[in-house]
Amino acid sequence: MINATKPRLRFAPSPTGYLHVGGARTALFNWLYAKKFGGEFLLRIEDTDKSRSTDESTRAIFEGMEWLGLHWDDGVVYQGANLARHQADARRLLENGSAYRCFCTPAELDERRREAESRKEAFKYDRRCDRLPPEEVARRVAAGMPFVVRFRVPEGTTAWDDLVHDRIEFPNKDIDDFVILRSDGTPIYNMAVVSDDIAMEISIVMRGDDHISNTPKQIQLYRALGAPLPTFAHLPMIHGLDGKKLSKRHGATAVGDYQHYGLLPGAMLNFLALLGWSPGGDREIMTVPEMIELFSVEGLQKKAAIFDPKKLEWMNGQHLSMIPLEELEPRVTPAIVTARLATEEELVERRDWYLRLLDLLRVRSRTIDDIVRQAGPYFLEEIEYDPAAVAKNWKDPAEASALLQATRDALAKVSDWKTESLEASLRALTEQRGIAAGKVFQPLRVALTGLTVSPGIFEMLVQMGRDLSLKRIDKAISALAV
Repeated sequence: MINATKPRLRFAPSPTGYLHVGGARTALFNWLYAKKFGGEFLLRIEDTDKSRSTDESTRAIFEGMEWLGLHWDDGVVYQGANLARHQADARRLLENGSAYRCFCTPAELDERRREAESRKEAFKYDRRCDRLPPEEVARRVAAGMPFVVRFRVPEGTTAWDDLVHDRIEFPNKDIDDFVILRSDGTPIYNMAVVSDDIAMEISIVMRGDDHISNTPKQIQLYRALGAPLPTFAHLPMIHGLDGKKLSKRHGATAVGDYQHYGLLPGAMLNFLALLGWSPGGDREIMTVPEMIELFSVEGLQKKAAIFDPKKLEWMNGQHLSMIPLEELEPRVTPAIVTARLATEEELVERRDWYLRLLDLLRVRSRTIDDIVRQAGPYFLEEIEYDPAAVAKNWKDPAEASALLQATRDALAKVSDWKTESLEASLRALTEQRGIAAGKVFQPLRVALTGLTVSPGIFEMLVQMGRDLSLKRIDKAISALAV
């Protein structure tokens, strides 16, 4: 095993699509481990599949990581730039007898595979090219015959102590002599990964447990190259609520989507951290510093994690409530501006009022989009009345109009437009009329916001101010008269 004084971990995505939440979870655990134990977190873009790798996908990975705050140490490593080293390592394996050239064509291999299937046997390469005399191999190479390089799987068992799954063993007889170099000289995944991890001095390989079947092959490559083994940790898969592997059918699976849905990166990290790890007890809501402090290998779980979008939304609401307003403001402002509720300059001019508004609205919000939706009535000249709100709270237009007029008259007499004075005025009105407070508050809420849900009625009146509040009530009375 590698005995590095400073742990070195890496996240190694392929740039063939967006940053998946599963990949983000893997990156987070590597990052948390590095932060907790004073290590280094490296980023490697595995772009050897040139036909599928795109610059757009690479940018999406960078943007997703940066939004989450998972900053990597040193420069980005691009696997495709290391072809010469991959080939040199494969040649070393040929030279030390750990690998051999295979001249069998794809058509020949397909024929043997069909023959094995007809006998109801599992196909396994029969090592016929490994039995070729050295002079015959040399002749074929000199003649320009195409070949792949196969690794010669040794006898025995390949085992390792996994940080998540404890002891894992594979009988080597179940592993085919796998290809490490294609006929065009490009490396197969396992060869490139091991070559890169050795060069980057990676001491802990933490990844999804769908890679467990690759690990015995990689361990054999490490040993054949005379390199120390890293410690392996295979994280549980992430499933949807139906128990099946998370995919697009379960909804959004791209980190970028959740950014645009109005989630906070801290909430996303909190949610991802609990997909396969437990801090102990019933602890759920954590800041990033708290996650780093609580992170431990012992908390990593074996069983599959469940991705519950509703829980993510709830968790985001918790983070909205606890994040400092100074941090929330720059995340909400672009959404307010995009919704054309106000310009950035206007928000700067009314910053104290704006911060109070954010503090008021975030209590009943689960996403930034919720805050923006609730913010509309505080900025817009005209509001629309939600039909459901009207049907519920203005059932009898004449009665609702009379009640709103009485409410307006009571509020107009309030000289000190503060919560205590406003509450005293409206509660006095309900006592005079002998009705429950809700009978006054709910029609008023619809008049002020057009909605049935809002912050507390008195806090809302203060935030809107006297002029806008009375203007809204007047417009509601006019609307009811139509």
